[in-house]
Amino acid sequence: MDKKDVVRGFIAAVNERRLDDLGNYLAADVVDHNKIIFGEPDEPGAAFEGLKMQLDAFEPFRLTIEDLIQEDERVVARLVMNGVNSGYHPRMPEPTGRRFVAEVIFIFTVTDAARISEIRAVSDRLGMFFQLGWDWPEVD
Repeated sequence: MDKKDVVRGFIAAVNERRLDDLGNYLAADVVDHNKIIFGEPDEPGAAFEGLKMQLDAFEPFRLTIEDLIQEDERVVARLVMNGVNSGYHPRMPEPTGRRFVAEVIFIFTVTDAARISEIRAVSDRLGMFFQLGWDWPEVD
């Protein structure tokens, strides 16, 4: 299987809210270096719960692929992420009902077993927080 197809399948599963299918695309011990949501555990495999929390907080939620670039075991995905804060989120327990659109770049490491083993990402969180009406997190 083409490693870009693994990433496409993962994104489709997220967009279609098929949480039970995530194990078809993510290794059980996947390491997410860029936490999806503040508050998820910092341990291998925590991305599963983080994705569930993300989808619980945003309905609708959609990732749109703009570019996919593969080199060896890495796939770089430039995506547009959009959604509405309609549910509980550790950063904002009361939903704002506001929509956001933000660009995000993911670097996925895909194993020979056709599973994503590592995730790194950068996104416009400041723009996202501003659009959603969230307070910027305090630095400890």
